[in-house]
Amino acid sequence: MDVRIYYEDTDSGGVVYHANYIKYLERARTEYFRSRGFLVAELARDGFVFPVVRLEIDFKAPALHDDLLTVTTSPLHVGGSSVTFQQNIVRQGDGKLLVAGVVKLACISPGLKARRIPLEIRTMLETEQAVAE
Repeated sequence: MDVRIYYEDTDSGGVVYHANYIKYLERARTEYFRSRGFLVAELARDGFVFPVVRLEIDFKAPALHDDLLTVTTSPLHVGGSSVTFQQNIVRQGDGKLLVAGVVKLACISPGLKARRIPLEIRTMLETEQAVAE
């Protein structure tokens, strides 16, 4: 997923405010599922919610106003009721890695109880994880 950096994304020093990277990672995960035919809103209506339960971010270099970034998402580990993604943010043009993140999502019901990831999604995630290894 591509992200253009606008003035509103930056702090007083002209670099992307650190909390905005979390938004970019979230959007990329949503688009990851959408591009594979799974809409997050529909999953939630069906009783499958995927909150973040763990987040690790390494800030390697700053993004600046008007940069064009690419956010990649790939599954690292698929469990019965959780999935961990590797997400990277790279600046287009020079290909510099700006942010490396590891994000773990749990699959829960609206009642906040853990539940198994739907088989169709789990199969897709496991297939993509195997390809990435």
